[in-house]
Amino acid sequence: MKNKMKQLFKDQRSVHVLYAYNNIENYLKQVVSFIEEGIMTGDYVILIENEPVYHMIYKELNTRLTEEEMEFVHYVNSFNFYFSSGSYHPPAILDYFNKMVQPYVENKVSFRSWAHVEWTTMEEPLYLIENFEKIVDEAVNQLSFPLICAYEGEEMPDYLVKILMETHPYVLMEDDFIVSEQYQQKLD
Repeated sequence: MKNKMKQLFKDQRSVHVLYAYNNIENYLKQVVSFIEEGIMTGDYVILIENEPVYHMIYKELNTRLTEEEMEFVHYVNSFNFYFSSGSYHPPAILDYFNKMVQPYVENKVSFRSWAHVEWTTMEEPLYLIENFEKIVDEAVNQLSFPLICAYEGEEMPDYLVKILMETHPYVLMEDDFIVSEQYQQKLD
C-alpha cells in the first residue's frame, strides 16, 4: 500500500486522496509516514490538524527527523482553518488555503498537504462538505499537489461516504490504496 501511494505521488502531482481511518494509532502511523516521505522527496508539508493530535505527531516526528527537516512541516490549527470566517464556509476556507499556499506556488516550491476533517456532529449540513470537497478537488488539479483528507471512518454516515467517494479519485483505507470508481470529476 505504502509503495502504491509513493509511486502515485511520484508519477503525478495532482492527487486527492480520501483516508477513512478507524483508530488513532493507524492514523498517526499514516500521517507520520506521509510527512516523512514528503520531506524525503523535497516537499514542504502543510499539516491541517487539531492541536492534541498535532502534539502526538510532533512528538513522533521529533524522534525521526532532524531540526532542519522539521522546518519543512507547516502546522495549521484545523479549528482556525475550517472556521476562519466564524463558521464552516467553503469559500472562506478556500481563500484561507490559497493565501497559505501562495508563497509555495509563487516560488515554485513543491508541497503536499494533509487535512484532518472533523465535525462536532455528523448532523451538520453535509452538503457543505460536498461543496468543499468539490472545490478542493479542483484546487488540487489547478495547483498540482498531493492532498490527503482524513475522516474518522466509524463516524461517517452512509450519505457522507457516498459524497466522499464521489469527490476523491483515490481512497486510502488503513492497509489498502484504491481508485474510487464513484469519483465524479468536475467538467468545465
